[in-house]
Amino acid sequence: MAAARIALDLLDEEVIDAATALKRTSAMQEEELGTIRLAAQADQASTVAPLARAISACSGVVAGELALDGERVSARAAEGVATILVRQDAETDDIAALESALGLLTQRGARTSHAAVVARQLGKVCLVACDSLKIDLSARTVGLGDLTLREGDLITLDGNDGAVYAGALASVRVTDEALLERLRTLRASQHGATHRKHGT
Repeated sequence: MAAARIALDLLDEEVIDAATALKRTSAMQEEELGTIRLAAQADQASTVAPLARAISACSGVVAGELALDGERVSARAAEGVATILVRQDAETDDIAALESALGLLTQRGARTSHAAVVARQLGKVCLVACDSLKIDLSARTVGLGDLTLREGDLITLDGNDGAVYAGALASVRVTDEALLERLRTLRASQHGATHRKHGT
């Protein structure tokens, strides 16, 4: 979405011509020009209260089982189960686990922390600095707000607004219709120009 918006804005500002803008956006699929959001928020038909709030380091929405270490992530991934890695601080050793987990939630850290940077590079939803997150490794439980969850319970991370929810909430792709229309207009104008050039 950012690449499409930049190319179209540069075209509007006459920094690049239409042919260049088309070249930069030619490989983009229309379904890519959207954001994954919670279904309840997308249709505004209902609201779900989050358990906790954190700082979003990588956007998107993912749901999976709570996993408190890399061993749990690997074991569940081998069984085809989606997981969310929950840590006090993400360590360097967690990189392998992050590759298998759908997302990362940490009690400490910042958008520029090592864990957040790695998560972004891997395209994983990442929430950091969740102050209300309390991890009890001996009991294998996680406290989020007033609720205590056990390892294996389902949670949803909303990287768009930094919210953490209990359970696996449905998500949908919400298309940026204005951006999509601008791209279609560019493609249509260039398509017409090509036909006129060839006399067809």
